Amino acid sequence: MTTVAEPAQPTARSQPVRTTLPTRDADRVPAPRLGLGSLPLEQRFLTWGARLAAVAIAWVVVGRLLPVHGPAWFLVVAALANVVVLAVGTAALDHRNVAVSDRVAQWVVSTGAVVVFAALVSVIVFVIERGWPALHHLNFFTKDMTGVSATDPLDKGGILHAVLGSLIELGIASAIALPLGVGTAVFMNEVGGRFATVVRTVVEAMTALPDILAGLFIYTVWIIALGFPRSGLAAGLAITVMMLPIIARASDVVLRIVPGTLREASFALGASRWSTVWHVVLPTARPGLATALILAIARGVGETAPVMITSGNATFIHLDPTTGVMTSLPLYIFTAARSGIPLAIQRAFGTAAVLLLLVLVLFAIARALARPPSTKLSPLRRLRSAARAAVGTARTRGTRPTPSTPLAEEAL
Repeated sequence: MTTVAEPAQPTARSQPVRTTLPTRDADRVPAPRLGLGSLPLEQRFLTWGARLAAVAIAWVVVGRLLPVHGPAWFLVVAALANVVVLAVGTAALDHRNVAVSDRVAQWVVSTGAVVVFAALVSVIVFVIERGWPALHHLNFFTKDMTGVSATDPLDKGGILHAVLGSLIELGIASAIALPLGVGTAVFMNEVGGRFATVVRTVVEAMTALPDILAGLFIYTVWIIALGFPRSGLAAGLAITVMMLPIIARASDVVLRIVPGTLREASFALGASRWSTVWHVVLPTARPGLATALILAIARGVGETAPVMITSGNATFIHLDPTTGVMTSLPLYIFTAARSGIPLAIQRAFGTAAVLLLLVLVLFAIARALARPPSTKLSPLRRLRSAARAAVGTARTRGTRPTPSTPLAEEAL
């Protein structure tokens, strides 16, 4: 007869059995991946060694083997040799494919940043250098071109009329496009529906609208059909057509990333949808909306064809945008550059430098106005403002809002 042994009962002194995992083998388990900015010492030596080797290879290939010469070919060959030597050296030090991919990606991103920065600096330096003969004259900024021909010396005439014209036209376009674009984005995100899908499709299609078509549209509708004269207002409307889809599209993306908990807390306090959008959503997305305005200004400030069609060119200061022709900086640059006269071309380069400075100033002003408050409780303060509006509405109705979320209770 077989006896079945009963399992031993645990005693008071019995301890749970602890199993220890085997120690990780450093040869089999790969080391943790490092960030692109925190390379070890051997990787830094490899980086500089690859650069020196790439320069040597480029000198041999371009200077001795290839029939072409010049700094452009030298830079191209050196860049290709650098990435090849860097990939081979990384594979020799670290046999993982992910390490090689990381170093190649680091090289591509760094090289792209250097190329973009070099292109930007070269454009700025080239424009200022070519336009410096006109820039160092004070009359270039304080006078217009009334009675001055293209062959007159640079100490006569100026671009004050073009600067004022650009500011007026851009101000008109911004004053119209900003509320319409933000309102369109609010409709697409906060209201929604089938019509919002149609609006979003139209906005995305208008983003790639050629500028000449915008000028022809305003010229056909505003000038020919309605009978208004060519003026700065017509040019501002043409620039508005170019800026509107950019502001609407960028604002749409910005409003999507506003946390939904802020909206829910505001609704829980009893605030209406309009109060939530005005006091919570738009202030939270203010930096992103400023970026949308900056992108639109960058598109509208350099438009030439719509201004040329709808406004025309003037050589004098004209501050009334409703009547009379009004020139702008891009139109003045186009007119002076296509004349072929050396003095006019120098004025064109000087005007281009002023346009770069004007764009920089407008960007700085837009970023300063959209800078968020330097407090970590700004979303809560916005909720409190929405709560005050909800309490005021509830008092007029004879009720009291009841918070339904912890964030709403904290706001009250």
